[in-house]
Amino acid sequence: QVQLVESGGGLVQAGGSLRLSCAASGRSFSRYAMGWFRQPPGKEREFVATISFSGGTTDYADSVKGRFTISRDNAKNTVYLQMNSLKPEDTAVYYCAQGGGFYATGSPSDFRSWGQGTQVTVSS
Repeated sequence: QVQLVESGGGLVQAGGSLRLSCAASGRSFSRYAMGWFRQPPGKEREFVATISFSGGTTDYADSVKGRFTISRDNAKNTVYLQMNSLKPEDTAVYYCAQGGGFYATGSPSDFRSWGQGTQVTVSS
């Protein structure tokens, strides 16, 4: 069972930037897609971004496209989420997740392991 630990969350003003990191344990990190999801206050968990096992394929929710960038460093067993031009509606707990194969869609059912989450708060 892989363990995923997110970091990098915090409080930022609207228009600012944050970079989230997710460190994974285990030797098979490079064989699986990774993803980021978020859960805004009082709402259900929603898809943010996915990246394939090699990093060659990425996908984003429409709400973050052009502002967020997902990337990975397989040598460091780490996936990142660079968040720019943050908006108050980006406020949420952000979770990273490991997929069950080389690729993953935005469906939570494609992911088998989840981190504990990191809080991102964007003030207006």
